[in-house]
Amino acid sequence: MAQVKDDHKQNSFYLLEQGKPNECSEDVENQPEEKECDGYSVGVKHPITYLESLFHLIKGNIGSGVFAMGDAFKNAGLLLAPVLTIFLGFVCIYGNHVLINCSKELGRRRKMRQYPTFPDTMEWSFQTGPKSFKRFSHTIRFIVSFFNIMAQLGSCSVYFVIISSTLHKILSRLGYLVDVHVLMAIILIPMVSTTMVRNLKFLVPFSVLANILTGAGVILTMYISMHDLPPVTSRNAVGSISTIPLFFGTIIYCFEGVGLVLPLQSEMKNPDKFGSRFGVLNVGMTIVGCALLWVGFVGYLKYGEDVAGSLPLNLPQDSLFSEVVQITIAVGLFFTYALQFHVAITFVWPDFNRKYGPFKHPVLAECGIKLVLSLITFVAAEVVPRLGLFISLLGSVSSTALALVFPPLCDLALHWGHQLDSHV
Repeated sequence: MAQVKDDHKQNSFYLLEQGKPNECSEDVENQPEEKECDGYSVGVKHPITYLESLFHLIKGNIGSGVFAMGDAFKNAGLLLAPVLTIFLGFVCIYGNHVLINCSKELGRRRKMRQYPTFPDTMEWSFQTGPKSFKRFSHTIRFIVSFFNIMAQLGSCSVYFVIISSTLHKILSRLGYLVDVHVLMAIILIPMVSTTMVRNLKFLVPFSVLANILTGAGVILTMYISMHDLPPVTSRNAVGSISTIPLFFGTIIYCFEGVGLVLPLQSEMKNPDKFGSRFGVLNVGMTIVGCALLWVGFVGYLKYGEDVAGSLPLNLPQDSLFSEVVQITIAVGLFFTYALQFHVAITFVWPDFNRKYGPFKHPVLAECGIKLVLSLITFVAAEVVPRLGLFISLLGSVSSTALALVFPPLCDLALHWGHQLDSHV
């Protein structure tokens, strides 16, 4: 592929928008900063560091889902839930490593200068697989993109609901009665503005601030909840068979950050440090797992069967300190919106540009797509009844497929294709 100078095309998220692999070029003049990675180079104009990538990964996995862990532990039981959380955490992390290895292998085979995206990795692996896989190569690309988009935009819609509901409660206590739907419309402009940041490097301040605020919200919520804890024996050790599936849905939703894995790795200055033993993936997901275990265990132990779907709702409603905690969490989610949305646009824009482009003003076209998708998340938050339940269902289906189904299918098609083909 010819060298591109436009910042939009330099971004590794958009490496395949022309519909063909980015092959290595012998002309290295004016090339962006490059690092050798497993036999081929990765060129990124604004690479991110280890810590910056770690911040993004943690923030991408710790959002509104972490506060639902108390309810998740209620469904599985105080003894069984930690065991299942650790087990599913290992499974999800292993699936991410499988996807990373498949992406690297396809990059080597195609002599690409950058890692292929999640949809491309799935499509190309199916194309190299047995006949039974090849016929679904285009279909799997569409399904992977669709599930990723729905998972990310669904989370963005939930952020609208949580932030506006928090503001509504605070303003009502102060004597200002403002409808929650009006508050959604008020926060629409600032939230959409954050989505116009086009490079992951420049989203680092948002991610750092969101991590600080969300972390503070978690710690303060735990500080309140850990007072006067009842004995462990007062809670169910194992949940009923009918409620354990609800636990699986919540925990997979919390652990599923596979849509962020390949984009983060592509943007790193040293991509090899992402999936290494003490790399971003292992360290980041360990931190995420510990946070989920802590919130879930304390939340259920403290509030028992009365634990709410979002733990801050169990805090004392007439307490100024509780309101500060809720505001802190809401602001943290506000800055998380841009990161979640950025992942979604990486799946939408390349295919849109390949089908309808090239555009005379690609930056304006991209901003237009972002505006439309932002309005979709806003409208969904405004009109869908009981959005939280809808998104939980959607997240359970999409997250399970993304974290537990697609990576092994990718590995199966890529590495066992010839063996399977001989038996078809």
